[in-house]
Amino acid sequence: MAATQRTGPDSSPQNPSTIPELIKKKRDGARLEDAEIRSFVQGLTEGTVQEAQIGAMLMAIRLQGMDLGETEILTRALAESGQQLQWPEAWGGLLVDKHSTGGVGDKVSLVLAPALAACGCKVPMISGRGLGHTGGTLDKLEAIPGFSVVQSPEQMQELLERVGCCIVGQSRELVPADGILYAIRDVTATVDSLPLITASILSKKAVERLSTLVVDVKFGEAAIFPSQERARELAQALVGVGARLGIRVAAALTTMDSPLGRCVGHGLEVEEALQCLEGGGPTDLRDLVTQLGGSLLWLNGQAPTLTKGVAQLGAMLDSGSALGRFQAMLEAQGVASDLAQALCSGSSAQRQGLLPTAPFKDELRAASEGTVQMIQALPLAQVLHELGAGRTRAGEPLHHDVGLELLVTIGQRLSAGTPWIRVHHKGPSLSPSHHQKLQEALKLSDGAPFVPDPCLRELILPPSMKG
Repeated sequence: MAATQRTGPDSSPQNPSTIPELIKKKRDGARLEDAEIRSFVQGLTEGTVQEAQIGAMLMAIRLQGMDLGETEILTRALAESGQQLQWPEAWGGLLVDKHSTGGVGDKVSLVLAPALAACGCKVPMISGRGLGHTGGTLDKLEAIPGFSVVQSPEQMQELLERVGCCIVGQSRELVPADGILYAIRDVTATVDSLPLITASILSKKAVERLSTLVVDVKFGEAAIFPSQERARELAQALVGVGARLGIRVAAALTTMDSPLGRCVGHGLEVEEALQCLEGGGPTDLRDLVTQLGGSLLWLNGQAPTLTKGVAQLGAMLDSGSALGRFQAMLEAQGVASDLAQALCSGSSAQRQGLLPTAPFKDELRAASEGTVQMIQALPLAQVLHELGAGRTRAGEPLHHDVGLELLVTIGQRLSAGTPWIRVHHKGPSLSPSHHQKLQEALKLSDGAPFVPDPCLRELILPPSMKG
C-alpha cells in the first residue's frame, strides 16, 4: 500500500493580485482571500516569490494578524505543498500525536509516544531539533548510538505496523513551504506570530492525517510566550483551526519557568525518560506525561473520562508495556538489539557508560539557607548552550554528554552549603561567569517548605468536548 500521495495547491488560482499587492493588502489590515493565500504559498514552493517579499508578508501578518478562516487556508495550503502521508483504513481513529512549543528539560515525547502505542494508538510523531535555548526531541534521541531519525514515509508505516509509534524528522518532501517560512521567520522577528505558529504546527499534523492532537503550549520565563494569557490565545487558535481541519485538538497550558524534571541535556534526559518509562522518575514529568496522554485517550474515545485516561496511561508506565514499546522503537530505528535491551532492562547504575558521559562534573552549593522558590530554566539552558549542548544555527554539531542534574526540588528547604546542581561538561572547569549565572538561577525565600503546583494550569478543549 502506498504510504504517500503527491498533492499541491491549485496550479492556477483565480487571483489577479501580484505579490506586492497582496503584501500591501495585508499590511493595511485587509483580509486575504483564499485564492490569494494559495497563490502566495504556491509562489513559495515554485521559487517565484523573492525572499524580501516573503519577509514583508510575514511581518504584515505578524502586525495585522489573520482570522481563523485565513489561518485555516494558510494551514491547508502549507500542508498541500508536499507529500501527504497515507495509512491503512483500519487505522482510522487511532492516529494521534503530541506537539510542544519548546521547553527546558522537556523529554515528554520520548515517554509519551511509546506509552500511547502501548494503549493501542498509532503515533507518527514528526519532531524537530533544538535551536537557541530549547532542546529538540530528535537531538535527545540521537544521544542513543545508532538511532536514526531519517525514515521514509514507507518506513514510517512499517514502524507503526510493528511498534505503534515512531519519532522522526521532517523530510524535505513534507510541508516544504512551511520549511521556507520557518527559516525566514527566525531571522525576521516574526516567530511569535499566532497565525504563523498555528499554521506551522497544524500543517505538519494535517499531513499525518491525525484524528486527535494535544499541543503543550508553554508559558513563562523560558517559553516563547511569557504570560498565560498570550499562551491561551495560541491555544484557542490551535483548537479552533484544528476543528476546521477535522482534527480534534486540545491545548494544555503548562509553565516553563523552572526545568521539567531534574535533568537537562540530551544524554541525561534520555536516562530520565527511561526512569519514567520504568514507572519512576520525577513526579512533575510523570504527571505531565499522564495528563497529556490521558487527555488524548479521552478526546480520541479510548477512555470514557479524562481521569480514566490518565490512569490508563499511568498503568502502561507501571506495567512496563510502554518501556517495551520504547525498546522496540529503538531497535526498529537502528539501535543495536543488545544496546536497546541493555538500556531498557537494566537499572540506572547498569546503564552507566551506555549513553554519552561527560568527562567532568562540578557541583554547586547553596550560598545561604532558604526554601527553593524557583530554579530559573532560562539561565541554566543558556549556560548549557554555551558549553556545547545547543546550537545557534541549524546543522551545528552538539555535545550529547553536556548537561545538568538538579539535586533539589521546588519547595524544598536548604541549608547553606547544600549541593543543589551537578553540571556535566567537557572541562576542565566552569568559568566564573558560568558559576555566577548558575548560582543566580537558584531563587530562595524565607518561607516554609511547600508542595509546588502542577505545571499544567489549563486545558483548552475542542467545541465537541464542551458542555
